Amino acid sequence: MTHMIFYRHPDLPFLEAKHCLADDLAYHKHFHEEYSVGLIEQGQTNAWCDGTTMLVEEGRMISFPPQMLHACHPDQGLDWQYKMLFIQPQWLQGLEQRELEAVHIPYLLSAGKNEACRLHIRQIMQQLRQQADALTIESGLIELLQTLTGSESGDISHGRSHRQDHKYIGRVREYLNAHFNEKITLAQLEQEVGISRFHLIRLFKQWNHLPPHRYQNVLRINYAKTELARQRPIADIAAEAGFYDQSHLTRLFIRMVGVTPGKYSLSV
Repeated sequence: MTHMIFYRHPDLPFLEAKHCLADDLAYHKHFHEEYSVGLIEQGQTNAWCDGTTMLVEEGRMISFPPQMLHACHPDQGLDWQYKMLFIQPQWLQGLEQRELEAVHIPYLLSAGKNEACRLHIRQIMQQLRQQADALTIESGLIELLQTLTGSESGDISHGRSHRQDHKYIGRVREYLNAHFNEKITLAQLEQEVGISRFHLIRLFKQWNHLPPHRYQNVLRINYAKTELARQRPIADIAAEAGFYDQSHLTRLFIRMVGVTPGKYSLSV
């Protein structure tokens, strides 16, 4: 059985928090538009991230950069529980360049840094739950990010290459981002990019670990999350996002977010 709560603050529109208690919940491959940083409070999970798998044990922190594909498969029977913060990239622009570069690398933290960050995230979650003043919460968030991005031996990077995306795949992603709510065919992508659809699919999966249609579905779900937080009708959002119907949105939403669109919309 899964119990999930989302927290938001009216004066901090760039921040969302999630507290999840589950026994068998697994997340399919997806990505967030936001920077996400989380704490495993109980149990442990195998976190697949951009082609690499890392074991995240109880008490450990992990982070995912915006738009980095990942999936989580917790060990069974351990009553998996975790806390997660989602921070919109625009807010991160206030970080120093070194810190900004650091948040674009997913990693587990060394023991000392992990403990400091664990205290910060628990405090922020409690403050959001109590709807403390925005200044207090945002100040704590800055302290968390500065602690998390500070260099320390023992941090474990998953070693992602910083090579520039293949030019063709960059163009495919740009097209999907701009037309995510439309019906898109491989013929359209083939014409847009100028390579055969067979080569296109091969390259896209190589660089993104998903075929284009599943990447498009992630974009649609991320759009739905934004609109649901505004308390808009689910049926309207489903149509705008390009889903066949509301049930189609609901099926994919549960796979990627862990709850139904209705429950997400009603969260604090």
